[in-house]
Amino acid sequence: MSRQFTPKVVTANDLREGDVVYLTADDRWSRLHHEAELLSDEAQAQTRLAFAASQRNVIVGAYLADAKAGPHGPEPVHFREAFRTRGPSNYAHGKQVDLGKQVDLQNV
Repeated sequence: MSRQFTPKVVTANDLREGDVVYLTADDRWSRLHHEAELLSDEAQAQTRLAFAASQRNVIVGAYLADAKAGPHGPEPVHFREAFRTRGPSNYAHGKQVDLGKQVDLQNV
């Protein structure tokens, strides 16, 4: 009996800046997880991963990460992927500052 395919997103790191990025349905690399293309078919996921791997001048280390549908787009399933959406953990800068502003605006 084969296992049911778990939805995935394609993720990698930006080659120049090192930021975590996600492949969108329109072939862009976004730093926002909720903009990622949620892949619910294994063959399609492998095709999108191959496309990502061909972009060696833009990204490095592409792989498929488990995700689930959320109210605003895909959401990470595992702690590691949730942690990667927040950026470096040593001090607040870049993505962490931007995410903090988004949370503050949502609480207004």
